Amino acid sequence: MLTYKDAQKFYDAFGEKQDRQFYEESAIIDLITHGNFAEAKNIVEFGCGTGNLASRLLNDVLPADCYYTGVDISPTMVELCREKLRRFPDRAKCLQSKGQPILNITSQSADRFISTYVLDLLSGEDITILLNEAYRVLMPGGYLCLAGLTHGASATSRLVVLVWRGIYRIRPSLVGGCRPLKITGYLKTDQWHILRDKVIESYAVPSEVLIARKV
Repeated sequence: MLTYKDAQKFYDAFGEKQDRQFYEESAIIDLITHGNFAEAKNIVEFGCGTGNLASRLLNDVLPADCYYTGVDISPTMVELCREKLRRFPDRAKCLQSKGQPILNITSQSADRFISTYVLDLLSGEDITILLNEAYRVLMPGGYLCLAGLTHGASATSRLVVLVWRGIYRIRPSLVGGCRPLKITGYLKTDQWHILRDKVIESYAVPSEVLIARKV
């Protein structure tokens, strides 16, 4: 497990290479397709990275009056995000977090909370903290939209996951500190109603797409 400092250092160095994570695309498309973003008014994204997903949403999907806030631990990623979104100065901002997933965002102020390929980087304790923060930040009926590495469904993807886990055990930084997990295992059933839980394999790498509505 990477420390906050190690994660910041890794993703500072990774920079724009983040946008070349080829296996993520199919899951991201599925998330966009089923997240009902055309009706969103205020989005929070934890782990905004370079701002690639935010840019796609603001350019092609979101209504003109929708506002976006992105948060990331890496100052390099925050600067890349700000540069990518500078066309939307009145609609978007990118902020740097200090590590622990506690958000300086008003309670019940957002109707979409996004985090893609971030929970698989966090400890179990931090995943719980982040999901509690998502619940706090979302309005009643708001959507939790998540994607991340998960367990394999086919023989090939199970082999990929086995190798991935082996590398993670030896040196987590070689896989960006990420490991496959099942996101639904962290959801509290009295807080969330699951709308979609889909495993998507791309280049034999399995990803879980999870969309849940705040109860």
